[in-house]
Amino acid sequence: MIEFKILKKSKKSRARLGILKTPHGVVETPSLVPVATQAVIKTLTSEEVEQTKTQILIANTFHLHLKPGESIIKSAGGLHQFMNWKKPLMTDSAGYQIFSLGFGKDFGTGKILKGSKNNEVKIKLGQQPKLLKITNDGVYFNSPLDGKKIFLGPKESIKIQEALGADIIFAFDECTSPLATYEYTKRALHRTHKWAEKCLKTKNSKLKTQSLFGIVQGGKFKDLRIESARFIGSLPFDGFGIGGEFGNDKKLMLKMLDWTIKELSETKPRHLLGIGYLEDIENIIKSGVDLFDCTVPTHYARRGIAFTSLGKLDMAKNTFLKEKNPLDKKCQCFVCQNYRRNYISHLFRANEITAMKLLTFHNLYFFNTFVERIREKIKKGKI
Repeated sequence: MIEFKILKKSKKSRARLGILKTPHGVVETPSLVPVATQAVIKTLTSEEVEQTKTQILIANTFHLHLKPGESIIKSAGGLHQFMNWKKPLMTDSAGYQIFSLGFGKDFGTGKILKGSKNNEVKIKLGQQPKLLKITNDGVYFNSPLDGKKIFLGPKESIKIQEALGADIIFAFDECTSPLATYEYTKRALHRTHKWAEKCLKTKNSKLKTQSLFGIVQGGKFKDLRIESARFIGSLPFDGFGIGGEFGNDKKLMLKMLDWTIKELSETKPRHLLGIGYLEDIENIIKSGVDLFDCTVPTHYARRGIAFTSLGKLDMAKNTFLKEKNPLDKKCQCFVCQNYRRNYISHLFRANEITAMKLLTFHNLYFFNTFVERIREKIKKGKI
């Protein structure tokens, strides 16, 4: 099981420094949790990921269930041995895929609505996504691999996650769309609450090495967020995930975090699911978030974007072919110590895989260093 100890609370915000002890080591919080969807950070080995200062990863239950299957991973000794990752691991519950493969796909929206062409669309009570069916017992998915029907509910999600063997697992939930009406969100919320209770009942009490986090939902609606935080907070979870959509803009997201975190136990860790743009990180930490997973550093790297102390650089642009500087003169990662912008730009323009590898390493190192500095600011009482 995990142990969570708060070392220091900020006097200026809800930010806090903590230590999260797991069966596979300690995580200093607040911390970024990079996303290893298919038990890998794309383009990097597990050893290389460790060199980016990454403390903990999150893998995807839905995709690992599809391939190679949890039985293969269990027979390999569990996810840690399978991917040769010696540090802490999380697995999500597959609840996010209800949104991403459902209404998210139907309307082309993310967890924050900003920039969507479908702002006027409303998802009403009783409405179903095109490619999956949501019931009170669970969800019928169409496999993206072969189109076969796959049923996942709270029991199935927990059993898969137990077989995968991560240190921290999550309760099955319905991640709602920012286009959902109040009535739809309320029905989904009550379904999520029933699933949370089922997850607790299903979890094998003999598996002492795994901790279970409950997930708070409720969308952009204040009363539903508070209701969910109080309900999930009243159950014997080891920590909390804060999930679902986060409204029309990032100001509303911070309000939603405020409504939620006020209702959660001070003594348990809080994980924000699927949010972590560089400009958001300090604000979400000030809100009281201890852990947050995000694909931004790795996703952007594979598209040629490097994050630096001077802003984002698009390394596919030919202007960088003439630049002999490192990506970031202030960065101590092995990429910035050994490679130059002109070479990395050439690799991207030549469609070489090594370009993605170098930027993925740098971006993860840069993000982890950024969070490391925020921990230092909390320690010194600056935020």
